[in-house]
Amino acid sequence: MAQNGNPDQWGRTGYPKAELLRQDVASGRLFAVREGNDIIGAFVLVFGPDPTYAAIKDGAWPDDKPYGTLHRLCAATKAHGVAAFVLDFCEAECKRRGADLRADTHAANKPMQHILEKAGFTRCGTIFVADGSPRIAYQKMI
Repeated sequence: MAQNGNPDQWGRTGYPKAELLRQDVASGRLFAVREGNDIIGAFVLVFGPDPTYAAIKDGAWPDDKPYGTLHRLCAATKAHGVAAFVLDFCEAECKRRGADLRADTHAANKPMQHILEKAGFTRCGTIFVADGSPRIAYQKMI
């Protein structure tokens, strides 16, 4: 992220910490994207209320329907199409469960904002993560 002009979202804090990733694996919510024998991306998909999304400012969620949340999407530097693949996967899982799909990103993460908006997500407002920093909140109604 730092190489793409966004050093503050993950780079300065060492996020995500190894313990969080271990919890993601143990709970079955961390997914790897593979191309042959190589892992070219990873993401977390969580279903159920996300405490971070309970309060939203400068906007509102469009509905109170159940939702899945996409977190920690990352791709190898030279990998192409990872985000589109991940969003398709997440949307299919949400459709199967009768849920919408939410995501958030840092204001400096222009590539992710573009990806979400191109995929039909609506910018809903601002949420605040555990350390108090703001994130742009998105939702796609499935």
